[in-house]
Amino acid sequence: MSEHRHRILIGKPGLDGHDRGAKVVARALRDAGYEVIYTGLHQTPEMIAKAAIQEDVDLVGISVLSGAHNHLVPEILRLLNEGGAGDISVFVGGIIPHDDIVALKADGVAEVFTPGTTMSSIVEAVGEILDGGPNTNAIPT
Repeated sequence: MSEHRHRILIGKPGLDGHDRGAKVVARALRDAGYEVIYTGLHQTPEMIAKAAIQEDVDLVGISVLSGAHNHLVPEILRLLNEGGAGDISVFVGGIIPHDDIVALKADGVAEVFTPGTTMSSIVEAVGEILDGGPNTNAIPT
């Protein structure tokens, strides 16, 4: 029996056209042995949630540099839950103020990475999320 290879979707929602960081994270996760799906630029929350469900991913990474994280990320979480995929954890990367990090985690985001976070730290944290860390994505009802 083959070992499960975790699948991670990296999404780039909104109008932000800066995707270098998302591509670097995607490559680091791929090099660490994960199967990575990159959605490309200018995705809507609906497109990201739909792709995550269709691709049967274990984890979703969202890159937001536009400042719209307080709108886009909760919407992605909501759509995943509505689509029956509340078990898919979500992490976020971008320029996100500390108070917003606290709020995003309270909304169910598993981890938030800001500029300067090393790739090894991201890979390690992703491994911890995937290795059975509690699902923090499920929105309480």
